[in-house]
Order: sequence, then C-alpha cells, then structure tokens
Amino acid sequence: MSYFLVFLGGGVGSIVRFAISQVLQPYSIRFPWATLVANILACLILGVLWGLQLQHGSNDTRKWLVATGFCGGFSTFSTFTADTWLLVSTGETTRALVNVALNLTICLLSFILGMKITA
Repeated sequence: MSYFLVFLGGGVGSIVRFAISQVLQPYSIRFPWATLVANILACLILGVLWGLQLQHGSNDTRKWLVATGFCGGFSTFSTFTADTWLLVSTGETTRALVNVALNLTICLLSFILGMKITA
C-alpha cells in the first residue's frame, strides 16, 4: 500500500508542479521562479507535516502520500540544480548565486513556518 500512496502523491505533486511552471513561464525567462515557488511550497507543506508528526505521532498514510509522494513529486532539487547551472553557464553568475541563496534561505524558513503553523 505504501508504494501506491507514494505513486499517487507523486503523480499529483508532479502535475501541480507542472501547472505552476505553466502559470509562471512568462516570468521565468531570466530567473527560475517556478522552481523556487514549488520548492518553497513543498517545504512549507513538509514543515506542516513534520509539526503534525511531532505533536500527534507518525501517520504512515500521511507520510507516504503527502511527505514522500506529493512533496517528492512537487519539489525539485534536480531542476533547481539545472536552473542554477544554466544561469552560471550563460554568464548570469549573480542570478545563480541569488537562486541558490533564495532556495536555501526561503525554503528553510518555509519549513520552519510550516512547523509553527501546527504549534
């Protein structure tokens, strides 16, 4: 059952991520906004789930469906890495560094905010 839940959550997460990339495509010509937004939202959701787990204990269905499945399909470290490399390789080093800083900083803060939401 855990494999099915990961499969289902991952599929939905991937579709939502694709939708975000389509909506933000006009704004993502010079900076990978869609990847950043997807990663921030995934970290916020994961923070909420982490907070719920700390308060109420582990829930395998929630963990497999949402944390591993949805957040795994929704967030994207590989695209973040490719986006950053593309910026570097086209001479946009400052934008690449901003991309790294924003992803690391805002995603961490989003995770913490998600945990605080459940407090």
